[in-house]
Amino acid sequence: MDKTVEIVIIAMVAAFLGLRLYSVLGRRAEHEEQPLPPRFEPKGPASDAPRAATPELAGAGQPSRALVPGVTPAIERGLREIAAADRHFDLLAFLEGAKGAYRMVLEAFWKGDRAALGQLCDSDVRDAFLAAIDAREAQGHTLDYKLIRIEDAVVVAAEYRAPQARLTVRFSADVAAVTRNAEGQVIAGSLNDAIETCDLWTFSRDVNSASPDWLVDETDEG
Repeated sequence: MDKTVEIVIIAMVAAFLGLRLYSVLGRRAEHEEQPLPPRFEPKGPASDAPRAATPELAGAGQPSRALVPGVTPAIERGLREIAAADRHFDLLAFLEGAKGAYRMVLEAFWKGDRAALGQLCDSDVRDAFLAAIDAREAQGHTLDYKLIRIEDAVVVAAEYRAPQARLTVRFSADVAAVTRNAEGQVIAGSLNDAIETCDLWTFSRDVNSASPDWLVDETDEG
């Protein structure tokens, strides 16, 4: 056999074997590059995937879940009772409203706005604020207070006694405060240095009322 023909035949055989080998190894490599399926495929959404805190409440017959992380069972129970009585109750919306009310009540008190206090507070709290305003004005004192920021607002108590819902919120805030006498002289405080305050305010609402507003019905230091 001519050597040239022999070399060509050997080359053809080698190429054929090389193609066969590449096809086998290539398929194996393709399969090896694909990630192996997990040993246990979940049949639904992952049960322990992290969930964002939600104000929604489980109703009767639904599985219970925490309303917000860290609340005590007593608070959780109170929140669920309020939500069962008032289907429009939303905890996050309530807290935003409570922070707005906290700011408005304080500013109304500092300015001596009696009408605003009457709209935001129940009669007992309103009367206490008005008495403090009267005493302040009798002494000729004026307040120059500023609510710098509300650091936190947390529900620390919740209860429902039909038809009244009550929620107590702890407010942590920074306030700049100055008290002036009748001559306008500063007798207490400073507007340059904010002080930390902690207040416990209780809000109440008749769930049968057409008004969605909550009123401040108790104040205390936190």
